[in-house]
Amino acid sequence: MKYTKSQARMRRRQRIRKKISGTAQRPRLVVFRSNTYIYAQLIDDEKGHTLVSASSFAMAKENGSTAFNRDVATQVGKDLAEKAKSKDILQVVFDRSGYIYHGKIKALADGAREGGLQF
Repeated sequence: MKYTKSQARMRRRQRIRKKISGTAQRPRLVVFRSNTYIYAQLIDDEKGHTLVSASSFAMAKENGSTAFNRDVATQVGKDLAEKAKSKDILQVVFDRSGYIYHGKIKALADGAREGGLQF
């Protein structure tokens, strides 16, 4: 059976989610990438709550720029790490949501690591 690109990503996403889960002490860092923006959240799966979120959409609203590249993804990661540290969250579990760990996804993860998150 041949899968479309989005179906293949969903299958990878489900395979990943079977294995990882976030807690209040070590939440799950979830990444979603649209064609225009990138979003990241820290989620406590035990309670089903989003603890911290950051996105290039929010950054675009602040500074008016709609550019979406690896530099912006790195900034989103740093912004998320800064917000997480203010809530005393230092360790996370990275959930790439089925995306290949390359380019903008990797840049976001590197930005979060630079900001002080450990995963």
